[in-house]
Amino acid sequence: MTYLRRAFKYFIQITLIFVVIIGLLMLSGMVSKDIDTAFRSGWKSVELILAAFALFSLLYPRFGYAKRQIDAKGDPAEHWGAIDAAMVQRGYVKAGETPEGGCKYHLGSTVNRAARLWEDTITINPVLGGFQAEGLNRDLVRVVMSLDRKLNSHDN
Repeated sequence: MTYLRRAFKYFIQITLIFVVIIGLLMLSGMVSKDIDTAFRSGWKSVELILAAFALFSLLYPRFGYAKRQIDAKGDPAEHWGAIDAAMVQRGYVKAGETPEGGCKYHLGSTVNRAARLWEDTITINPVLGGFQAEGLNRDLVRVVMSLDRKLNSHDN
């Protein structure tokens, strides 16, 4: 269900961006206000564009979200302080705990959360050999690098 919710959110976001851009072009007079004139095949083109947006929206959650391994030696309980500090440094706040004994974090800025359609949660769970982080891929890469540096260096 989460997958379809994310896909629907991205479809709405992409469609709104498209409507705003075309609307601005039409209002500025750069493009005809008549859809049949503005697009080569008129409304059929709009249908094809929306179908392409729907396809992209259905594929994006598959590639846009990931799980990453963070290596850490020792007891996971001794690392939570360093993880919390690293997440705060990256602009995240603790949102709660997971049933697996991990933590959920989300962005502290409402503007950044809205830009990500409130799909900004990063979940960190203890696993054998360290932790597993799950979330939006583009944010997860930076967070995992930061956590890895914090947990596996001498400054923690």
